[in-house]
Amino acid sequence: MSETDPSKTAFKRVLLKISGEALMGDQGYGLHPPTVERIAREVKSVHDMGVEICMVIGGGNIFRGLQGSAQGMERTTADYMGMLATVMNALAMQAALEGLGIHTRTISAIPMDQVCEPYIRRRAVRHLEKKRVCIFAAGTGNPYFTTDTAATLRANEMVCEAIFKGTKVDGVYDMDPMKHAEAKRYDRISYDDVLQKNLKVMDASAIALARDNNLPIIVFSLDEPGGFKGILAGEGTYTRVGA
Repeated sequence: MSETDPSKTAFKRVLLKISGEALMGDQGYGLHPPTVERIAREVKSVHDMGVEICMVIGGGNIFRGLQGSAQGMERTTADYMGMLATVMNALAMQAALEGLGIHTRTISAIPMDQVCEPYIRRRAVRHLEKKRVCIFAAGTGNPYFTTDTAATLRANEMVCEAIFKGTKVDGVYDMDPMKHAEAKRYDRISYDDVLQKNLKVMDASAIALARDNNLPIIVFSLDEPGGFKGILAGEGTYTRVGA
């Protein structure tokens, strides 16, 4: 049997948050299909354990609202363009997952019925209960909110037990480990310390929302093969933020 007894896993329902940049591989822009498929296989390995999974994917590989705003574009318009970029990424991930035999739903905070489902909380919960992967797109549907905040909001609405934040490094460090060899990794850190030390885990709104709802954030390396599955099986290297 491919499935693992879910009672043997650390969590039964989780939200995976990844950046749009995670999908572009070494290209520097856009989508890199082999990278999308590799991440989809990581998701499938956890799905096969019997864990219910939802996802939020950023849009920075296609368009980032803050950068557009910095270049003179009106902020609200720029943010809506960024939300549309997340829908494109969600559809790409949906296609990759379905190619692996995983039933998947892209659910958008901005209604676009010919492309994906509108966000209805009870329907999304039912999809998870039926072991479908739900990919939440278009952020919160509002400008000025990041996909980090959207991920924390959706994780709370879906009653997830944790947010898994996939990054390029294996946890939270006191300084950038890519630039400082002496950087030290935290095994565990509080929400307040993340905010006070201005550690770039998620934006402040997302951290505060997670703290207020006692929702742990697991920061791990998405580039480590089998890392997502390993943590759910009680192994691997990561930082746990909060609860």
